[in-house]
Amino acid sequence: MANTAQARKRAKQSENRRKLNTSQRSAMRTILKKVQIAIENGDQPQAQKAYQSAVPALDKAVSKGLIHQNKAARHKSRLNKHIRALG
Repeated sequence: MANTAQARKRAKQSENRRKLNTSQRSAMRTILKKVQIAIENGDQPQAQKAYQSAVPALDKAVSKGLIHQNKAARHKSRLNKHIRALG
């Protein structure tokens, strides 16, 4: 348990940041799942539409420090490869 005022404040800030990060990470994963489901259903137009909304979400997660930029690039590359294979 935090003993000083500074440590209490840091603990409180860390907890608030953790909640925010969890929420944003969950939203990002949901968007990725929508693309994945469209790919599994073989619906290329829907997958392309979902991919177009997933790219900015991934870029936003990178800018917020939620994920590494290489992870975002890897997701975008793999999803795009699967979408192109549908057509």
